[in-house]
Amino acid sequence: MNATVSRPPTTEANDRFSSSSLRLSLAPAGSAPALLDGAWWPRSRDLGAELPALTAVLDPLWGRITRVTVNPAQWPVIPRKVPVAGHVVNVGWFLAEQDPHELLLLSYHVGRWNLLVVPPQTTPESAAWLMAAVSDPGGMSTASRLMEEMARLRTVNEAARPRIPAMTAAMPQQPMGR
Repeated sequence: MNATVSRPPTTEANDRFSSSSLRLSLAPAGSAPALLDGAWWPRSRDLGAELPALTAVLDPLWGRITRVTVNPAQWPVIPRKVPVAGHVVNVGWFLAEQDPHELLLLSYHVGRWNLLVVPPQTTPESAAWLMAAVSDPGGMSTASRLMEEMARLRTVNEAARPRIPAMTAAMPQQPMGR
């Protein structure tokens, strides 16, 4: 069973996302250790705007998030520090060492968590599949492997759809009757 959090953000991001909710799916508590602890589907690639809402939900669950690392391939601007409710989160990045589709969160006393970052432009169907796949207690896929599998499934589904030929081009033009 997965924990899906869909509460409105409780920080400065409220102005920007007032009618939206945080899109987050966490692996079940007490499940076997997996490579990923959940999936997060941000609405943009603006880490400074997105991170406060995420930490507002995760701080009470996992302890105060103090540091986040990302791969710069997915984030055009990486702020060194992001103010969140009551504290500051330090942000770092690793190019070769970190999966481009993963966000690493650290807490001083509690531990570390790895989240798959679902790209903001992902369709709701694909995002739902990714979030469910990450919540599988036996899942041992990396973030990039899940993204590749989702792309493969999307290609297979598109190829399986029946193609409807353009009727107007194939039909001979008939003069209007009198």
